Amino acid sequence: MKSVLIFLLCLSPQLAIAQALPLAPQVAAKNYVLYDFNSQQVLAEHNADARIAPGSLAKLMTAYVVFGALKQDKISLDQDLTPTAYALRLQNEETRMFLQVGKEVKVEELLRGLIVQSANDAARVLAEAIANHEMAFADLMNSEAKRLGMANTHFTNATGVLEEGQYSSARDLALLAAALVHDYPDFYKLYALRDYKYNGINQFNRNRLLWQDPYVDGLQTAYTEEGGFSLIASTERDNRRLISVVLGAEKENLRSTESQRLLNFGLKEFESVLLYRANQPVSSLRLWKGTEHQAQIGFREDCYVTIPVGQRDQLSAKLETKQPLIAPINAGQRLGTLHLMLNGEPYLDLAVVAQERVQLANVFSRGVDAIRLLFQ
Repeated sequence: MKSVLIFLLCLSPQLAIAQALPLAPQVAAKNYVLYDFNSQQVLAEHNADARIAPGSLAKLMTAYVVFGALKQDKISLDQDLTPTAYALRLQNEETRMFLQVGKEVKVEELLRGLIVQSANDAARVLAEAIANHEMAFADLMNSEAKRLGMANTHFTNATGVLEEGQYSSARDLALLAAALVHDYPDFYKLYALRDYKYNGINQFNRNRLLWQDPYVDGLQTAYTEEGGFSLIASTERDNRRLISVVLGAEKENLRSTESQRLLNFGLKEFESVLLYRANQPVSSLRLWKGTEHQAQIGFREDCYVTIPVGQRDQLSAKLETKQPLIAPINAGQRLGTLHLMLNGEPYLDLAVVAQERVQLANVFSRGVDAIRLLFQ
């Protein structure tokens, strides 16, 4: 049995005339996604789930795994690593920070080389330090990809160098970029660096939007002969963060201009609305056979929805839950769905969870509730 509660989020007593969702601009790229960080909504997409060779975009997952190792104290920023000849095996065209075999280098320096210079030698040295071998490190990358819900991604190396069986998608890469921002905000700041000098050689970040737009603070570029030029960019303006993934542009400058167009489209045509604060009760549900008779439900994090500009008054919601609700329940357990409607049409579904754990009541109380349930 389901219980449905309808509430209006709009302030106006009358709904405005229905408006169509904004049309995304024509983007000169094979695949793209525009992702709203706060609401976790995709605002525009094209071939978002098509599998592509990620090239250097794979280094986002390399960095994600390294950040995790730093957080778990498996390595430290001031730790010295000694590059091996195997780690420094590079083709002439590979990007590098010009490490030298046997010459110690700190993890912090390697991170800057990986992120700012997109250095393959830095990626391999870090991979060996964490997993002893690059292939074992790729297993860690795939484990994290699975945990993040990257359904169309598989890694075979830490650099993104073309290999059979290595692929990702625009949607998956947007999820990965969002995870970097959310999970490691302090390390994420490295992506805003415009240049980095190591061993007397200064190299510039290939993300040209860092110079062109003061609000852009990341993330990663790539080029493959087969796939063309790609850029994952992120901008934060007026407490909103948008992430664009543009894959397969024909020219280097196009990946920047098309990314900028997508980001500007999202900022101009959409607005973000805070529906509920983290742990703010949305409603309470009758709970049976528990130490409490009511279960508070809501969201574990601030809940945002992104809608077209000017349509806030046309937003409404319907809460759907399954009944009867029987103890025990755990904090964070999904107990219902908040169906959001825009202009009276389905727009977005959000999972609603228990705010706290409720244990089973004693035998007597459970028996009383069992009898009462017979009459429900």
